[in-house]
Amino acid sequence: MAVPLIAGLGAAHPPGAAQDELWTGYFAKHFSGPTRALAERIFANSGVSHRQAAVNPLLEDVSDWPTDRRMRRYQVEALPLGKEAIGRALTAAGLAAGDLGLFVVCSCTGYATPGLDILLARDLGMAPDCQRMFVGHMGCYAALPGLGAAGDFVTARGRPALLLCAELTSLHIQPSSARMDTQQIISHALFSDAAVATVLVPGTDTTGRGYALREVASVTDTSTADHMTWDVTDTGFRMGLSPKVPQVLSAHVRGLVDGLLARHGTTVAEVDGWAVHPGGPRILNVVERELALPDDALAASRAVLDAHGNCSSPTVLLILERLLGAAVPPRWIVLLAFGPGLTLYAALLERRS
Repeated sequence: MAVPLIAGLGAAHPPGAAQDELWTGYFAKHFSGPTRALAERIFANSGVSHRQAAVNPLLEDVSDWPTDRRMRRYQVEALPLGKEAIGRALTAAGLAAGDLGLFVVCSCTGYATPGLDILLARDLGMAPDCQRMFVGHMGCYAALPGLGAAGDFVTARGRPALLLCAELTSLHIQPSSARMDTQQIISHALFSDAAVATVLVPGTDTTGRGYALREVASVTDTSTADHMTWDVTDTGFRMGLSPKVPQVLSAHVRGLVDGLLARHGTTVAEVDGWAVHPGGPRILNVVERELALPDDALAASRAVLDAHGNCSSPTVLLILERLLGAAVPPRWIVLLAFGPGLTLYAALLERRS
């Protein structure tokens, strides 16, 4: 039976700006009244010092654009970003686009038909029999079910697969006239744009170097389905986020991780690489506390939050890229991401010698 191995990662980022520059140059004027002082505190304590935006609010204000205009712009900006990420991932894996058997695209920030999967397959020269899958509206955790689907394909068919996560959250700044509650301000302070591609290839238990995808697992607490929403409105997509999200994560994350590791004969103490989606500083603090992790265990997650913000689905793969580039790469890596449902996803990777 084929074992799915991560053979290449590639990331692409649009131009960036410092968080304080975004605040003084745009958001300080976007918020008004008592909301402004609250927003200033949230921006200052976001854990973000730099973010990227395909549509930079310092140069172009989209907040009053109708949704159809935002969706047209999504196609314009997402295609070159996706091509860049895929090109880097294929080069790292030593493959051509025509070698792929499955192409999975995850995105919750833009929709069109034909979509990114079709247009990128055409432009990059993927084979006519390359299967495609589009994962939409799963939000920040979408990379992990996408990784699971790609891994299952590799195992079942013995052919390479490609996962692309591409998000343009900068297209969804809400108008200044909209209701700006605390959670909406938090989303404006955290979100960023990126694209990350991952190539998986078949190996066996005795051949193939890299990281083996051992399992993808999840748990969904449907009693908290209203705690995180992403609503399509006439002026873009609007985030709804309950302050109870960290409480729900604290109730489920330990059981999910312990169960995943136990099935592979290991424990939290033996995991030397953690890629935890930084939905914000509080999320990282909750995971660190519930798993009783060492102080530096989430350093890569915090570094990505600082340098790139919350890029939704690509973020956990950006952290993985950082971990794989370490002087001494980890043996065991756990990826964790969270999103609507509320849903927690985890994946376990093992380094092959």
